[in-house]
Amino acid sequence: MKKKKTISTSSAPGTVTPAPIPVGPVRYDISRLTDDDLFIFNEGNHFRLYDKFGAHCMEADGVRGVYFAVWAPDAERVLVIGDFNGWHKESHPLGSRGQSGIWEGFIPGVVKGAKYKYYIHSRYNGYRVEKADPFSVFYEGPPRMASIIWELDYAWGDQDWLAERHRRNSLKSPISIYEVHLGSWMRIPEDANRSPSYREIAPKLAHYVQEMGFTHVEFLPVMEHPFYGSWGYQTTGYFAPTSRYGNPQDFMYLVDLLHQRGIGVILDWVPSHFPADEHGLGYFDGTHLYEHADMRKGFHPDWNSYIFNYGRNEVRSFLLSSAFYWLDKHHADGLRVDAVASMLYLDYSREEGEWIPNIYGGKENIEAIWFLRKFNEEVYKNFPDVQTIAEESTDWSMVSRPTYLGGLGFGLKWDMGWMHDTLQYLTHDPIHRRYHHNTITFRMLYAFTENFVLPLSHDEVVHGKGSLIHNLPGDYWQKFANLRLLFGYMYGQPGKKLLFMGMEFGQWNEWYHETSLDWHLLDFPSHAGVQRWLADLNRTYRQQPALYEVDFNWTGFEWIDCNDVDASVITFLRQGQRPEDVVLVACNFTPVPRFNYRTGVPHGGFWKELLNSDALEYGGSGLGNAGGLYADPWPHHGRPFSLNLTLPPLAVVFLKVAG
Repeated sequence: MKKKKTISTSSAPGTVTPAPIPVGPVRYDISRLTDDDLFIFNEGNHFRLYDKFGAHCMEADGVRGVYFAVWAPDAERVLVIGDFNGWHKESHPLGSRGQSGIWEGFIPGVVKGAKYKYYIHSRYNGYRVEKADPFSVFYEGPPRMASIIWELDYAWGDQDWLAERHRRNSLKSPISIYEVHLGSWMRIPEDANRSPSYREIAPKLAHYVQEMGFTHVEFLPVMEHPFYGSWGYQTTGYFAPTSRYGNPQDFMYLVDLLHQRGIGVILDWVPSHFPADEHGLGYFDGTHLYEHADMRKGFHPDWNSYIFNYGRNEVRSFLLSSAFYWLDKHHADGLRVDAVASMLYLDYSREEGEWIPNIYGGKENIEAIWFLRKFNEEVYKNFPDVQTIAEESTDWSMVSRPTYLGGLGFGLKWDMGWMHDTLQYLTHDPIHRRYHHNTITFRMLYAFTENFVLPLSHDEVVHGKGSLIHNLPGDYWQKFANLRLLFGYMYGQPGKKLLFMGMEFGQWNEWYHETSLDWHLLDFPSHAGVQRWLADLNRTYRQQPALYEVDFNWTGFEWIDCNDVDASVITFLRQGQRPEDVVLVACNFTPVPRFNYRTGVPHGGFWKELLNSDALEYGGSGLGNAGGLYADPWPHHGRPFSLNLTLPPLAVVFLKVAG
């Protein structure tokens, strides 16, 4: 995730006039909040606050206007300021709902599209501040960041997708995720190289993802954020798609079109921290309302941001409502939760004396653990056909196991260990890989302890790391061969797949959010070959149940030989639910072709070569097994039959018994 940086924003978007523009007086006899709403909000169990809080256009007694509601329990006064009243700071006060801490009111004559903020008088130290609405669904954008009154009407056309989503999102289905940063995937060079809008990118992205065979798209955070260089990970608008690319309906159109093309949408969601920009959540009513008051628990040293107070009931209602909002109003198919490790550990990125132990003297954040379990329980209870995914980088156990067994309850977890070990192994010169063979095989000791996603994410091509292909050893040809081998090995391994944009065609440059991907590289055969290989990998992956049906227990995987250190070769089987669904995967991690390589197999007959990363159409040398070969009745590797394979250099081959 993106480290650090926020910006200061001006707190008064617009010129303050001496007197308010005439609009109706605030009415306090109109409310969208029942007593039950107040109770379950203060109790921490209200998960659809977006229907109650914020600004809502409505009609009362035949008069159109807007109802406002905001939580500010330590405010002395809360007023609505906006372009509808000339940003006058005293003309439209809200009324208090007593001990609930909520301020509300109905202002006649205010219409959709008006910009506004809350002007808060704190009870303490004379503190006065202009705040954007935490429940706003649309923002003006930086630097002013005013909230915009908006409605969420949209005619969805993705009913067929939603009816089938339980199958598309199943852990027994193929899940191949294309990770995308919307602002830099494909810019518009003829228009000052600007980022495309949601509606402009929708048909291009849908077509490309469909052609490449990915099952899902995962967007880096689309939630509103003041600093573009945070890539969305410094979120201020937890209920608003960023206005950089359009309005909420424009984002709905993007999701809708992807669904209509059979592509799922996963959103990065950041409940771990939020920036300290003055218009945002920090010190909201003159107190540490959303964040911990003690900065040893409430401030993140890595990202210069605040940490949510997960022990506060109303904060849990806020965060869980945010999660529900994206699944409900924007039809997201999953939420990938960022930086889970930073939530779980009180001493995360802190030195001795910089953190506070829990009540038992340990380093575990008990309140955050409770929150994450509650999050997963409620999401799966209310949206049983979506998935939650944890980016958790430590060895915390049972992240993707049910809460009733003591787990955190996520559906899936990123396998950061696989990513680290695999890239470390492949960056070694092939002549040295024999001395690091256990690095590539170690993963199978823990592969089925969680429901893993194998991520080659944006984190691997930023902060000076370079690109994947740039870091691989060898000459020009060998770099591309190593890249194809990496992707093939990844698709052969148990676990769902994730690939960051640009990797699929071997982008040379490190990713930079201010420029487009280097699409011109596809004019070169080697880059086009890698892209073709990745598309064929996705196609074969989706066609072969052995490669996805049994990803999360040992019945779906079997080593043939993991000990051929001298040749730097590994061979293994993937098994589907049916006995006949068996695929052999053989990886040669050296540039030396292996002829007459004897490999044991469980079945006789003809084994068809499904894929070969060394094929000419991918930029390889063209070595292989002539489309397949018959198994010999010679036992090997403890199996009744064997194949006399040709293993091409720096390549992976997939074979399946015909029948």
